Amino acid sequence: MLLSLLLPWSMRRTFLEKQFGYTLHPTSRIGLSWVFPERLVMEANSSIGDLTLCKNIALLHLHEHAVIGRGNWITGFPLGPSRHFASETDRRPELIVGPHSAITHRHLIDCTNSITIGKFTTFAGFQSQMLTHSIDIEQNRQASAPIRIGDYCFVGTNSVLLGGSVLPDFCVLGAKSLLNKSFTQTHRLYGGVPARELQELPPDYAYFNRTTGFVF
Repeated sequence: MLLSLLLPWSMRRTFLEKQFGYTLHPTSRIGLSWVFPERLVMEANSSIGDLTLCKNIALLHLHEHAVIGRGNWITGFPLGPSRHFASETDRRPELIVGPHSAITHRHLIDCTNSITIGKFTTFAGFQSQMLTHSIDIEQNRQASAPIRIGDYCFVGTNSVLLGGSVLPDFCVLGAKSLLNKSFTQTHRLYGGVPARELQELPPDYAYFNRTTGFVF
């Protein structure tokens, strides 16, 4: 693994495919980063920036034109025999990033359970956290729950999303917010600690109707 970091990307891609069975499109790219999930799928024009770490998860899947930026920390708790999460037989430690979506820079992402990000969504700014596991104080055990972010969403900087939370399609989560439950209403601005519905957003906003992920 360590020696592979020294290879030029074209050679490194071939090595990762043959050695680890990863599925890497010829136009995909990984920078100088430690990215070794159990399964890695990178579709056309997807990329991972420098100084990102990804380990101890079953699957990292970047759909076409999906981007993970620099300095992100992506970890989880692997499947297998363990006292931790033993009762959660359907737990999936994975991160799935939809087409034309982006996770920007320096975020902490806990994929003990699944995190799914829809298409054309921006996990923006810096230092946000997605935490899928915690301690169930009633049962006195480790517990986890998935996080889902919908299509055409925008998550503001320095936010926290907890296990079991859902940000619906065409929604914005304001900066420094705490998303700790599952919302259902689309075209909304949510924000605060804990997050609540703040206002309705018009469907004709350009962000909700764009055809490319990158915003100039």
